[in-house]
Amino acid sequence: MAHFRILIMATAASVLGAAEWPQFRGVNASGVSDAANLPVEFGPAKNVIWKTTLPPGHSSPVLTADRIFVTAFDADKLYVITLDRANGKILWRREIARTRKQELHKSNSPASPSVATDGKNTYAFFTDFGLISHGPDGEERWRVPLGPFNNPFGLGASPILANGKVIQVCDSETGSFLIAVDQHNGRVAWRVDRPDMTRGFSTPVLYQPRDGGLQVLVAGTSRFIAYEVETGKEIWSIRGLTWQMKPTPVVAGDIAYVLGWAGGSDQGNQEKIPPYAEVLKEWDANKDGKLGIDEVDPRYRKDIEESDFDHDGFLDEREWEKFREKRSSINSVMAVRLGGSGDMTGRSILWRFYKSLPNVPSPLLYRNVLYLVKEGGILTALDAATGSVLKQGRITGAVDFYYSSPVAADGKIYTVSQSGQVAVIKAGPDWEMLALNAMDDEVFATPVPLDRYLYLRTRTALYCFGN
Repeated sequence: MAHFRILIMATAASVLGAAEWPQFRGVNASGVSDAANLPVEFGPAKNVIWKTTLPPGHSSPVLTADRIFVTAFDADKLYVITLDRANGKILWRREIARTRKQELHKSNSPASPSVATDGKNTYAFFTDFGLISHGPDGEERWRVPLGPFNNPFGLGASPILANGKVIQVCDSETGSFLIAVDQHNGRVAWRVDRPDMTRGFSTPVLYQPRDGGLQVLVAGTSRFIAYEVETGKEIWSIRGLTWQMKPTPVVAGDIAYVLGWAGGSDQGNQEKIPPYAEVLKEWDANKDGKLGIDEVDPRYRKDIEESDFDHDGFLDEREWEKFREKRSSINSVMAVRLGGSGDMTGRSILWRFYKSLPNVPSPLLYRNVLYLVKEGGILTALDAATGSVLKQGRITGAVDFYYSSPVAADGKIYTVSQSGQVAVIKAGPDWEMLALNAMDDEVFATPVPLDRYLYLRTRTALYCFGN
């Protein structure tokens, strides 16, 4: 694992220090740091090193040696904000005109993706704008407008850096793509269409094969795909994912843990739906050669309306096939062996687990245990080698929704519910609660454990906690 982290960190433009957190969930989105002496008990009036009021935004803090980066929004503007890591003072705030207001799920925001940093510059993505980069003093370096996007929930994937490129996935009901731009000037290096993908929110991760070039891995509708970082060429893929991917995978050496949950796709709900030509022949009542939503069997009506991606009142063959895929997909967390070429499904899936799966929070791999945090405060510890359950239980006092992903350091796991209940858990196969801390505010962002401090963004502020 340590060797792998060094390889991934070397892809950035500068070597990042051990006490940095350069993107969503840290180095390669692992959610793990080497911090020590972290606080167990804290809150708005306890063990606060500093607190800074911020405008709203769901993005998680990203840290360099001396700075913290977040994004935010208001009715007319989008913001990239830089703070002093030592005292929380805002060093600069740059505005981007919010020229459009895309449809969003109530749990999403126009500033959900976290920035990426190379140690000096920032790279941010907004659903309502696209990509933008700022320098150390807040000077704009370049911008790449993208969108609008046909995603009814808004986008959520964060940008990542690899081999001098900024990589961003933009999965929507139509027009999905993966793009890489030069991190120095914003020029498009490559762009790959992803026509088989519908709405998706998972941040890409990186994989360095022992005998090949760096790969970017993207979890999307039904498939986990590896692309060549230098060219965008698809190298290999694994089928079997659910139809709407939100959590970000975790990579450890040559193994990845891929989690996906979507409504209606729990084990046992799968249904075999006839192909388009067959249903068109049976249900096209007015014989106009088109499948109208009002012609479809009423038991499918709700899902069919969601599959009318272009909102024209009819389902073409792609829309129907995506509906079929949705009704046959299955939620799971799986361990997969990385590498190969072409379709690796039959040779790569090591194990699958189907129960008590989170909707949004990403999995956490820490000391050979895979942790899952689900709505209702259900925490499941799985043996990372076999997928067997080691322990499952509720996080007492934090039984609401979860959008923040768990993180780990110092032998502890930190989980945060939407209502701001922060659980500190002793890590291990037989995990146990150490403390529950109330923030008295909503939390959507993922916390950051670094050095001796825990950085936590609530709906209204950014906190630094320490002993």
